[in-house]
Amino acid sequence: MKKILIILINFFIVLNALEIKPKNVENANTAILILEEKNIKNPKLTFDKQNIDFFSFPNKKNKYYALVPVSYYKDKKDYRIIISYLRDKKKIFKGVTLSVIDGNYKSEIINVSKGKVTLSKKNKARVDKEYKEAMNIYNSVSPNLYLNGKFIYPIDSKITSNFGTKRVYNGSLKSYHSGTDFKAKIGTKIKAVNDGIVVLSKHRFYAGNSIVIDHGQGIYSCYYHLSKLKFKKGQKVKKGDIIGLSGDTGRVTGPHLHFAFRIHGIQVDPLQLITLVNKNNIY
Repeated sequence: MKKILIILINFFIVLNALEIKPKNVENANTAILILEEKNIKNPKLTFDKQNIDFFSFPNKKNKYYALVPVSYYKDKKDYRIIISYLRDKKKIFKGVTLSVIDGNYKSEIINVSKGKVTLSKKNKARVDKEYKEAMNIYNSVSPNLYLNGKFIYPIDSKITSNFGTKRVYNGSLKSYHSGTDFKAKIGTKIKAVNDGIVVLSKHRFYAGNSIVIDHGQGIYSCYYHLSKLKFKKGQKVKKGDIIGLSGDTGRVTGPHLHFAFRIHGIQVDPLQLITLVNKNNIY
């Protein structure tokens, strides 16, 4: 009886040492893995060929977390996440299952000028260059964490287009909506959602005047179609700072703010991420 009790206690401890939230995650959403272990080094995980580091909870000993972004195009099925770390120079492995389910995103029809859909050779070269520049940024992971408490929204306004909506431009399916659109007349003040460093501040073909903030540890927030940029590349920003004014630059049908997030290079639903992170008090 004593042996059975010890086994059950140890089993309970192992179960509580590793937690995933949520266990069923929609495509283009984010999950959090929380690991509690003493005297370990280099905790990492592998999710469908993507290697992600764990980071220590601020001011919490022996507790680690990892954000796991799920691609919009990820197959809907169960995935085995493998966690590894070193203890006493021995590598230890654990596993947990993450189920990717369908987000059931809607479709919307958008009519824009032909030149914004069918690109000229010159514009295509520009778009390709800007995409490469952006992905080089998003795929960089700083070990530093710049966040200061919970995230805020960039603007207090009505949502005009949700994340994930399939975008049908002039009758042709071209993409999905990679962010959340907020109603904003030209000149509306836009706030940084948390502390960080500006890593991109320029005009781009599709996104227009754009600000991208690195919050550290592979977390980037993006603010598009601005009429004015108030911070330059390399400058530090504080949560709530006015980083720009809303506008109608780039590929748009009218003035608004397009707000987006990238986690470890993957585009994710920004509002789901904010809710998930704030609810779990990671920062």
